[in-house]
Formats: sequence, C-alpha cells, structure tokens
Amino acid sequence: MLKTKMKRVADRGDHAVRRLAEIQASIVDLSNEDLLDLADIFKAEPCSPIGDMAFVEMARRNISL
Repeated sequence: MLKTKMKRVADRGDHAVRRLAEIQASIVDLSNEDLLDLADIFKAEPCSPIGDMAFVEMARRNISL
C-alpha cells in the first residue's frame, strides 16, 4: 500500500515537471507581440510564475513593455 502511494506521488511530481516544461516551451515559442501581451496581462502584483517566465523570456530577447 505504501509503495503504491509513493509511486503515485512520484508520478504526479513527474507529470507536474513535464507540464511545467511544456508551459515554459510554449512561452518561448510565442511571437514577440504575443509575449508582450502575456507579460502585460501578468504584470500586476503579486508576481505570478507565468508572469515571471514571460519577463525572463523578454529579457532574453531584449524586449520590454
């Protein structure tokens, strides 16, 4: 029983990591205009993880709002 639960928890963690990587890849694949739109939506406080990812990608591309 404990092994099954531990495996299920580990599988959920693996799924979450894969999903986060997919989200990050989607943000990287956005055009500059779409990236700016996303950053504009998530620029309000408190900071959100998606907004942080968008701003990191904007810095990498050397673009700003």
